[in-house]
Amino acid sequence: MPPSIIGNVFVLVAILTTPSLRSPSILFLCSLAVSDLLVGLVVQPVYIAYQLNPEQGFKDAFDALSSLGCGVSLCTMTAISLDRFFALHYHLRYPNLMTDKRAICTSLTLWFLMFSASCLYVWNRTYARMAFVPGIAICFLVSTVLYIRIYQIVRRHQLLIHFQQQTVRNVSSDHNLNIARWKRSALNTFIYYICMILCYFPMFTGMVVLTIHSKLQGQEWELTNTVLFMNSSINPVLYCWRLRELRTAVLKIIRKLLRRQTEEN
Repeated sequence: MPPSIIGNVFVLVAILTTPSLRSPSILFLCSLAVSDLLVGLVVQPVYIAYQLNPEQGFKDAFDALSSLGCGVSLCTMTAISLDRFFALHYHLRYPNLMTDKRAICTSLTLWFLMFSASCLYVWNRTYARMAFVPGIAICFLVSTVLYIRIYQIVRRHQLLIHFQQQTVRNVSSDHNLNIARWKRSALNTFIYYICMILCYFPMFTGMVVLTIHSKLQGQEWELTNTVLFMNSSINPVLYCWRLRELRTAVLKIIRKLLRRQTEEN
C-alpha cells in the first residue's frame, strides 16, 4: 500500500504541476496513475478488512473495487499501446488524430465502462467472471498485436533512415528526431506492458480456472491478488525510470518538500 500511494501521488502531482508534461500519452499515464492510486488507497484496505472480517459485504466491495481499479489499468494500457501505434503509423497526422481532448474522453469512457462492468460482481459473480475473462484476453491480444506492428514499423523506419543516410546527406533532422522520440516512447510503453502481463496473467489464469469448473485454493488465490496489486507499486517506478522529464519533476517536488521540512525544523 505505501509504495503504491506515495509513488502515484508524486506522479500525479508532477503531471498536474508541470505544463510541459501535458500530452495525450501523458494524460493516459495520468489515468493509469489514478487507477493505481485507487488500488493502493481503497482496494487494498478493503481487501485487508475482508481478510480480518470475511463477510459477504466486504467480499462484494473488494471484487467490485478491484475490478474497477485493475480493469481501468488494463484497459488504459491497451489504449496506450493503440496511442503509440497511431504515433508511429500515422506520425504526420498524429497531432490532429490524437488530441488532449480525445485522450481525456477516451480515459473517461474507459472509467465509465469499467465502473458499469464492476457492478456485475454485486449482481452475479459468475456472469462477472464470464465478462471479465474474455475482456482481459481481448486486451492482451490487442496489445500484443499492436506491439508486434510497432516493432515492424520501428524496424522499417530504422532501415529507411539508414538508407537515406547512405544516399542523401540532407535528411530532415526534425523528422528523424520525431521518429526517434516516438520510438523511445513506444519502447517505454512496451516495458509497462510486459510488467502488466507478468502481474495480471496469474489472476487471469485463476479466473479462467474458476469460470470453467473448479475452485482455486485459498493460498493460491491470495498469491494472484498479491501479484496483481504489485503492479500498482511498480508502475510509478517505471514512469520515473523511463521518462526523464517526469523523473525531473518528481525529484523537484521531493526536494521542495525536504527543503520545506528543513526550514520548519
